[in-house]
This record gives sequence, structure tokens and C-alpha cells, in this order.
Amino acid sequence: MKLVVGLGNPGRRYSRTRHNVGFRVTGRLRERWRLPEPEERFEARFARARVASLGGLDVGVLEPETFMNESGASVAAALRKLPIEDPARDLLVVLDDADLPFGRLRLRAEGGDGGHRGLADVIARLGRRDVPRLRFGIGRPALPMGTADFVLAAFSKEEEEALAGHLERAAEAVETFLLEGIAPAMNRFNAGA
Repeated sequence: MKLVVGLGNPGRRYSRTRHNVGFRVTGRLRERWRLPEPEERFEARFARARVASLGGLDVGVLEPETFMNESGASVAAALRKLPIEDPARDLLVVLDDADLPFGRLRLRAEGGDGGHRGLADVIARLGRRDVPRLRFGIGRPALPMGTADFVLAAFSKEEEEALAGHLERAAEAVETFLLEGIAPAMNRFNAGA
């Protein structure tokens, strides 16, 4: 089984914020794969199915509802119960990155948290740095604004209009990871926006 985790904050207040772009990617995947309505499980919204367009691959999509900074609790609970053979190969965490230009994607097989508290909690609770991740660039504020305020703000009208295409590309990156592995996905999606 493969597990794709989107990071974000639960609730309507945060749904359209930059920090929730991980949820936006997993939402796009659920639509694309025609997954059933998510159920409450693992302190998260969770959906699982065999996806025909991925050759019948057994895939789960997890959106922790523990708030960003405690995302690892949900991920760890899911890994304890689901038949994930090797998290270094079968788990992908999708998150926002303010250090990347808007819409730019960057996949990595392992590493540090890059200052992202949600990813930091996942790494800490799993006790491992070899957590594959897909970072989705949200850019930096043009005006003097703190990063915390920026990530919790909504996308601009122009960004929101461009977002659909970027979400589609992110979904393609996730599918490449699931079908071919991290190296081919990195080679295809890390160069350019």
C-alpha cells in the first residue's frame, strides 16, 4: 500500500490559505482518482481505494486534523495500522514551502524539515529523516509581512486563478512517485515550475 499525506490545518478558516496547499493537492488527487468520501480515522480525514488509473494500486490519502504543528501524530497512527511496507518508499508527504517560488515543485527522498513545523513533527514522531516529501512553492510576500502571517493568508486572486494548473502538475508528480519511485519523480518535476 502507498500513503499520500497532505499537510494543512482543519476547518473553513484555513481552507484557502497558502499553508493548506497540501490539502489542496490531496483534494485534487481524491477527485482525480475518484476516491470515496473521506472518513474520520487516525485523527485525520482518510480515504483509500484501489486506483484503476494507477494499475489497481492500493492508495490511501490522509489529511491530518491535528493542526499543522502536530501532523506527525496522525501520520504515525496511520503507519501503525496500515500495511505500509517501507515508509521511505511507500509514503509521500505534501506540504507548502515559502522558500520556493509560487507553483514550483521540489521532491526529496529525505532530509531536514527546512523550518516547516508540520514536517518537523512528522520526522520527529516517525523517528526518521528518510520521509519522502513533495514541497509546493507558495512564494514569499512582496510586502513586509512575517512568514507566519503570510502562510495563513489566502492566495491572491491571480495565484488562485493559476493554482489549478499547478495542482494538476503536483498530482502528476505524486503519481510519478507512486508508480516509478522518488528518483524519476525528482528528475521530471524538480527542474522548473
